[in-house]
Amino acid sequence: MKKFVAIVGSNSKSSTNRKLLQYMQNHFKKEAQIELIEIKDLPIFKKSKEKTVPERAKEMAKKVEKADGVIIGTPEYDHSVPAVLLSALAWLSYGQHPFVDKPVMITGASYGSLGSSRAQAQLRQVLDSPEIKARIMPSSEFLLAHSLQAFDDNGNLNDKEAAKQLDGLFQDFLKFVEISGKLNNATAANKQKAADFNWEDNK
Repeated sequence: MKKFVAIVGSNSKSSTNRKLLQYMQNHFKKEAQIELIEIKDLPIFKKSKEKTVPERAKEMAKKVEKADGVIIGTPEYDHSVPAVLLSALAWLSYGQHPFVDKPVMITGASYGSLGSSRAQAQLRQVLDSPEIKARIMPSSEFLLAHSLQAFDDNGNLNDKEAAKQLDGLFQDFLKFVEISGKLNNATAANKQKAADFNWEDNK
């Protein structure tokens, strides 16, 4: 059975993105073990001469490193990825590079009708940056709109069509992870390249 970590891209106590990941954790429990990771305890990213990384960020990086794949649930604030999620990803690419060639599936829930579409597009760009270089599943947007009304009292999705789409995307992700596991010939070199990259020296 595959082991995934799911990053809750919000520090809100009542995040519907957390609810969506919890739904996936329960709904797909016979197909994969999914561990939710919270980012609310991380401090805002800040560079230091010593490249000091919080212990919490190191723990998260180890979990990402060991996982077969990562699921990220992102809200959308002002047409973009929340600052708290960007800060977490910055810590996870600062002196450590667990995302290199790691299969990633992106999901997103929002109160409005767009379902975090712009944030997901931006998140793909961030995950493709030289220090992160994740392997993002293509053509796989899952956009949960009107998320405050999206779940029943048991935490299940009310929209059967949305649930069906998510089922299909998760099956695709399982296959994507399997295929990605065979595309590892350049992973060591890619990790070294990520570790050596420095925007200040890049001309």
